[in-house]
Amino acid sequence: MNYRATAPLTKGPRRTPLALLCAATLATALTACTGGGVQGTSGAAGVRDPYFPKLGNGGYDVRHYGLKLGYDPASRHLTGTAEITARAAKNLSAFNLDLKGLDVRSVTVEGRKARFQRAGDELTVRPHDDLDRGETFRVTVRYSGTPRTITDADGSEEGWLPADDSALATGQPTGSTAWFPGNHHPSDKASYDIEVTVPKGLKALSNGELTRQTTSGGRTTFAWRNAEPMASYLATVVVGDYDLKTSTTPGRHGVPVLTAIDPTLPKKQYDRTEKVLADIPDIMEWAETNFGAYPFSSTGAVVDGRSGLDYALETQTKPLFPVGQADTTTLVHELAHQWFGNSVTPKTWQDMWLNEGFATFAEWLYEEDNGGDTVEETVDALYDGELYESEEANEAVWAFPPAKQPDAASISDDPVYERGAMVIQKIRETVGDDAFYEIVQGWTETYRHRNASTKDFTAYVEKHAGDDETRAELRGVWSDWLYGEGKPDER
Repeated sequence: MNYRATAPLTKGPRRTPLALLCAATLATALTACTGGGVQGTSGAAGVRDPYFPKLGNGGYDVRHYGLKLGYDPASRHLTGTAEITARAAKNLSAFNLDLKGLDVRSVTVEGRKARFQRAGDELTVRPHDDLDRGETFRVTVRYSGTPRTITDADGSEEGWLPADDSALATGQPTGSTAWFPGNHHPSDKASYDIEVTVPKGLKALSNGELTRQTTSGGRTTFAWRNAEPMASYLATVVVGDYDLKTSTTPGRHGVPVLTAIDPTLPKKQYDRTEKVLADIPDIMEWAETNFGAYPFSSTGAVVDGRSGLDYALETQTKPLFPVGQADTTTLVHELAHQWFGNSVTPKTWQDMWLNEGFATFAEWLYEEDNGGDTVEETVDALYDGELYESEEANEAVWAFPPAKQPDAASISDDPVYERGAMVIQKIRETVGDDAFYEIVQGWTETYRHRNASTKDFTAYVEKHAGDDETRAELRGVWSDWLYGEGKPDER
């Protein structure tokens, strides 16, 4: 990787002449002067994702993030300490972290000062000693500044969304780079402890369960733990004044439900939102019946009307909703993502249809199971161009195949959602309901807390589909509906 020649290194302790000689010949002598004899190399500055090639980093696997954040909505200033526990996948003399903006004050590796450089959104860390392949190591990054709001290729905003008295942190697909350093690609999942300190009187929510809340010196600290693996784009922080309610999902193994509603909503909107969120336990029970055991230890939802959020997002265990999308259909969609996207996470952003296709299918299935149109009727109407009033809306689904998005701006377009859901229904029609639900529940169990690609999915479906004739029909579904250009000739 090329680095800016003018990028300064952090100041370190006085070097001996030998160390100065090493610094002058970074490409080769740095490794030789560590004394470990490992002969490490630099980890890659990206994982070559088809649409975000510079996102993520090579050479290591993150196991845990410990984030300690302080935020003041009045000044919009964030301070942070990120303690990252990772395992080296190769002998490393240097490695990268993704971080957009923010000022890095110091970096240590295993408690020893490490040199670092900034180049664009890359933070390159050179530890005092090379890291051996298989070695578990701890990186601590101290940083601060005003976190950025990022405008995506499709025009939506993510990252840090501030308001006068609140803030939301969102991450899909790259927004998490705006508020903490890490390996920000969905292929590297980890557990999280996120501690947030805010002015007294405000609340700070995050993924997982609250483990501690303390107040001192006019500030309150909320500590949250997400023990199950999570992709960084699903991490969130919510700061503000919210009305909280708790409940539990049904059954002997019910999990806690925490909902948060913006109290500034007009009363009619507030009451309607409260009624919708009260259905979470019942929706969760329905989802477990269809998709298998819930993969996390808590669930819930956050509804906000102040930060400018204009889309719902499946942040792990606590999906985020703007006021206008806090409805039952969207709630079903985002809760379904806890299985499809959050537990079974795509290997690359090109596999996005596995998230959105299943979540959209869940919307249609919920309607079918609650007295509305069947999924078959919905798919027929979409295929016939009769689902929407607008011809343009009906035609949008055929713009490109769901597994072959043309660019990064297209990963959240209609074909990924609706044509992706049509693929799921075609599988159901091909194998029959009994085999279909066995496949779906087997898929979520086999790949629970793992990453999966489109090829993994099609291979799994074919393996469990039954006879050779059925497998041949499925290959036709892949060629016509999943990868084929334009509208298939036959429904």
